[in-house]
Amino acid sequence: MKAGIDYIGVSVGALIFNEKGEVLLLKRSQNAKNEKGKWEAPGGAVDFWEKREEALKREMEEELGVEVEIVDLIHVIDELLDKDKQHWVGTSYIAKIKGNKRPRIAEPHKHDDIGWFDINDLPNPLSWVSQKDIEVYKKKFRK
Repeated sequence: MKAGIDYIGVSVGALIFNEKGEVLLLKRSQNAKNEKGKWEAPGGAVDFWEKREEALKREMEEELGVEVEIVDLIHVIDELLDKDKQHWVGTSYIAKIKGNKRPRIAEPHKHDDIGWFDINDLPNPLSWVSQKDIEVYKKKFRK
């Protein structure tokens, strides 16, 4: 049985900003579970008996090779992906990279590209959940 397909999956993700205020996004490869070819904030599935914040930190290490500090909660969202026939409940955070490590594509089989982007000039196509994360972030944190 597969999370998100055979039962509701639980996921986490983070908007990570650099000193210029740019947001970090990854381009999902054709091997990704869903939203193939779309740009998305880094994140992934929560494992059984894993707390969401622990999962976020683990996913950032696995995907980007960096350690992060969670700054704030953006929202919890129902992610219903009709095209991929998947259902996830996602928790999105704001996080910052600890130390001077530079993020990199640590899972090249899942991601084709990485980049820092102005939050008002994002690449297309952008994943559904990242669109929602950014909408809520702008309303809640950029007044």
